[in-house]
Amino acid sequence: MFDITRRRLLSASAAIAFTAGSVLPAAAQSGTNGEGVEPPVKAAFVYVGPVGDFGWTYAHDQARQCLEKNLGDKVETSYVENVAEGPDAERVIRQLAQEGNDIVFTTSFGFMNPTIKVAKQFPDVKFEHATGYTTGGNENMGLYNSKFYQGRAVLGTIAAMMSKSGKAGYIASFPIPEVVMGINAFQLAAQKVNPDFETQVVWVNSWYDPAKEADATNALLSQGADVITQHTDSPAPLQAAEKAGAIAFGQAWDMTSFAPNAHMTAIVDQWCPYYTKRVQALLDGTWEADNVWLGMAEGEVEMAPFNDKMPAEVKEAAQKIVDETKAGEYEIFTGPIKDQSGEVKIPEGEVIPEGDLLKMDWYVEGVKS
Repeated sequence: MFDITRRRLLSASAAIAFTAGSVLPAAAQSGTNGEGVEPPVKAAFVYVGPVGDFGWTYAHDQARQCLEKNLGDKVETSYVENVAEGPDAERVIRQLAQEGNDIVFTTSFGFMNPTIKVAKQFPDVKFEHATGYTTGGNENMGLYNSKFYQGRAVLGTIAAMMSKSGKAGYIASFPIPEVVMGINAFQLAAQKVNPDFETQVVWVNSWYDPAKEADATNALLSQGADVITQHTDSPAPLQAAEKAGAIAFGQAWDMTSFAPNAHMTAIVDQWCPYYTKRVQALLDGTWEADNVWLGMAEGEVEMAPFNDKMPAEVKEAAQKIVDETKAGEYEIFTGPIKDQSGEVKIPEGEVIPEGDLLKMDWYVEGVKS
């Protein structure tokens, strides 16, 4: 067994010691029957990338550390980094349940089905999955997500106002709804500034691969893009943009230190309040499976400080979107919206329902994918 009195770092190879078919009895736990879990709550986190990616996984791990600070000796946390989406994830999640964790947070889209399978086998353990769309009917599994697309609209506005070529390069991971809606939000916001603006997408088929991300960035820059944005997790695209004299945006966290001239701002994921609330609910005996999608209004999506090199009018326009989004006065997915073929997909005045956003599989006009 692992020493869970300290933070531990497990490798995916170590985490597959149990076979997929071996299921040990879970420790008796409570949390939905009015009886809280006896502290310390044991909370485990499963990460798709390294904690040092300075992007998505880094943001989740910062939140894990914040959770520890908020709840002190009422919580013990652990994590597994670099977990591949698929069979490895199922083995890792199962092992964490077998170890007696009270709650397991699985923090990548591709962990959804493995989490569903393990949750069925361990009904007394709580599971929460980030960015998924179904729990498979498990009453001990919740879903949580963040409206990153709201920040993408801010980035698109800045991009179109500062671009000279009218062309952005977008380094994308996988064509899942979360990524597709971000691309569309970016392009729609840019179009409001420059109707002829184009966003060229390159898929690297990875969440974290600095070499691929850098190569894709350089290819896009060579094709005329002078703005780079990304839905991948390393600072490599920013660093390539810095060398080329282009502007760029960080991913999931403030990456200014990697590209002080290129980095205009970034979407910052603030997961700590959510994690603290959910673990506290276990302590209180009030935890229930939920499905939440939070954004700027709730403080889960923030923007990193705007670069001083941004003109005052650009900062003002960007901040206006932030303020109006928080106030519920700005929604980027409001029609009329045309698809890539130029046909009106969303009529004027109609807002795309959240359920449709969460399964978005089409691109707006001006996206070159």
